Amino acid sequence: MPQNTQIESCPPPKATPIDASRIGLPSAQGLYHPKNEHDACGVGFVAHIKGKKSHAIIQQGLKILENLDHRGAVGADKLMGDGAGILIQIPDTLYRDELSQQGIILPPPGEYGVAMVFLPKETASRLACEQELERSVRAEGQVVLGWRNVPVDVDMPMSPAVRACEPVIRQLFIGRGDDV
Repeated sequence: MPQNTQIESCPPPKATPIDASRIGLPSAQGLYHPKNEHDACGVGFVAHIKGKKSHAIIQQGLKILENLDHRGAVGADKLMGDGAGILIQIPDTLYRDELSQQGIILPPPGEYGVAMVFLPKETASRLACEQELERSVRAEGQVVLGWRNVPVDVDMPMSPAVRACEPVIRQLFIGRGDDV
C-alpha cells in the first residue's frame, strides 16, 4: 500500500440527545448518566450499585429473560431456544458444600473462579477437552481445584434436534495462582 494512501472510514453515528426528564429516566448520579441510555434488544442488566446481594435482583433478571422471547430466544420450533440465561454471583456456599463432598476445599471467596464448560457427549473427546483445559489453566500459573457436574433437567421438553447435540455441562474450579 502506498505511504500517502488514506483509508477512509464511516463517521460514527450521531446519538440523539435524550431528555431524561421527559421520558422518566433518573437524573445523572454516581456512575449513572442518562446519556448512556440506548436500545440493546436482547440484553438486560440488573445490579445493586453497592454490590448488595438480593433475591429480588434474580427475580428481576428472570423477568427480563421472560421478556426476551420477542428477539428470538425461541425459534419456530418452540422446543428449541438459543440458551439465553442469567449470570449471577458465584454461589459460594452451594459450591463449597457440594465440592466438600468430593474432598475439594475451596479457597476463600474471591480467590477462585468457575468456568462453565460445554463439552462433547462422546467420552474420549470430552476427556481430551478437559485435559486441555486443565493444561491451559496450569500453563497460565493458575490452580486446577476440581470439576463439578452441572445438574440438568433431562425430563424438560426439548426438540429432538437439540437433544441430539446437547452438550455435557461441567464447571471447572480454578484457584488463584501465586503470581496473581
